[in-house]
Amino acid sequence: MALLRVATYNIHKGVQGVGPIRRLEIHNLGHAVEQLDADIVCLQEVCKEHRTDAAFFDHWPELPQADYLAPQGYASVYRTNAITRHGEHGNAMLTRWKVLKDQHEDMSDHRFEQRGLLHCEVLVHNRPVHVVVVHLGLIRASRIRQVAQLQRFIEREVPMDAPLVVAGDFNEWNNWVPQALASLGLVSSGQNYSPTFPSLLPLLQLDHVFVRGMQPVGVTVPRGRPWWRMSDHLPLVAAFEF
Repeated sequence: MALLRVATYNIHKGVQGVGPIRRLEIHNLGHAVEQLDADIVCLQEVCKEHRTDAAFFDHWPELPQADYLAPQGYASVYRTNAITRHGEHGNAMLTRWKVLKDQHEDMSDHRFEQRGLLHCEVLVHNRPVHVVVVHLGLIRASRIRQVAQLQRFIEREVPMDAPLVVAGDFNEWNNWVPQALASLGLVSSGQNYSPTFPSLLPLLQLDHVFVRGMQPVGVTVPRGRPWWRMSDHLPLVAAFEF
């Protein structure tokens, strides 16, 4: 049996607050991602470019955020979900294992929200593991359709006998998402409710890791200062044996 640690984290584009009092947290997030010590880190709201914030902050990184946040020795994969007048943002995956391939699928349900999924195949202990990173919409009807699209994508793109991780910000706190994904053999990383939002006083679990072909071992959610300062979400870290 091998142990695999998977983290999911909505980083809120590396910036907290609004207007002239907003603060840059991307440098702290770089240290935080390293401290998570996860084999695979699934990130949402990752900026490839943000021209307004780059002009506002003196120390905005020159690298795209996915590359900047990758600890030494990690590969980074990024795909854009949304293009705005400020730049681009989307999902990313960081991993200490070799990435075999990656692809993106648009999951936008209406013109007011641009959403997508990132699918990567990672070679872990000489065995391919499929990783899907998602960030679902704010409207529940959209999320229902996006979960159905996710189910179709997995059925089409991921072999049934391949280990699979599905992680991200589902923007949903009820139990219908785990029930829907259970039809594909996916199980939650933990039996206990692990709230991740809002970071200052977490009440809702919007962030999840689901797996197939692995045995969940445990889940941790780092809390307190400085974690609540870096994003409006807390990271969730899950461990598995496979």
